[in-house]
Amino acid sequence: MTSKERKVALITGITGQDGSYLAEFLLEKDYEVHGIIRRASSFNTGRIQHLYADPKSHRQEKMKLHWGDMTDSSSLVKVISTVQPTEIYNLAAQSHVKVSFDLSEYTGEVDGIGTVRLLDAIRTCGLEKIVKFYQASTSELFGGKDSSIPQNENTPFYPRSPYACAKIYSYWIVVNYREAYGLYACNGILFNHESPRRGENFVTRKITRSIAKIHLGAQDVLELGNLNALRDWGHAKDYVKAMWMMLQQEVAEDYVIATGESHSVREFVETAFNHVGTTIVWEGEGINETGKNKETGEILVRVNPKYFRPTEVYTLLGDATKAKKKFGWEPSVSFEELVKDMMESDLALMRKDPTA
Repeated sequence: MTSKERKVALITGITGQDGSYLAEFLLEKDYEVHGIIRRASSFNTGRIQHLYADPKSHRQEKMKLHWGDMTDSSSLVKVISTVQPTEIYNLAAQSHVKVSFDLSEYTGEVDGIGTVRLLDAIRTCGLEKIVKFYQASTSELFGGKDSSIPQNENTPFYPRSPYACAKIYSYWIVVNYREAYGLYACNGILFNHESPRRGENFVTRKITRSIAKIHLGAQDVLELGNLNALRDWGHAKDYVKAMWMMLQQEVAEDYVIATGESHSVREFVETAFNHVGTTIVWEGEGINETGKNKETGEILVRVNPKYFRPTEVYTLLGDATKAKKKFGWEPSVSFEELVKDMMESDLALMRKDPTA
């Protein structure tokens, strides 16, 4: 089999939301899929267990996991040398914005320097002309300046967190290696994308988990930070397809991926509560604002200042015109469908185990 016929993907961050959906997507396209996982005190393979345990995957040796770490160059070189991938998707990151303020050095080490370690590993293994490289970039690069809405590939960056600063380094090192060494390397500037597999410490999943618990009587109140933050939310399944599409083009370029619609955290809460038949009415202002059950008057949502970021990003709204024109990508899941998908999943999870 020639290198052009081989379809071998290496995914960093395969145990995360995007990594698990991407692995599914690539296996469906008959790729041989390899993932890098960190050695830790406990296994974190829940999102991909159904794939890794699939007898078909094992029999055909289509799915393999390898120990490695974005802070350890030698492990990355070893995996890339062993796998000889044709596509690399760098999804590994410390990806929580609020956490990045507490773990700023680690975030820079993994999200910034980790990317250049991967790129150098490709060159060390002599695969510059074989590998196509996808870098998971982020809408947090833009910082949500009101004067720059909607945001596209030409919008100036204005990072507002250590996470965004680390990702800016990654963005530019990918561009630099593409121009300096002729690597096929792309930045996917993905706006917020969610799913039932979203981590529990992200606001959308926190909302749907909490509302499911409140509905089932296992929790009293949902506490949130900035209710007015506006985000462009899509479904992760749509976004991993865009990652793959970027690597199938003749020329490597950078692309914004977004729905082109913005919704507030407040709106997400209202839509999720509506799914369980509860209408929320808002009272008060600022940190004293509450969300009440319209029928009973019971307080179900409170604002807690501990969830505010030191520097807030207020509005993110993406313009994916370039991706739509270049390779025909379109989001297929609406905001309402996304919230419904997450709510139904968390209701089923909480009915099974209210302590989950």
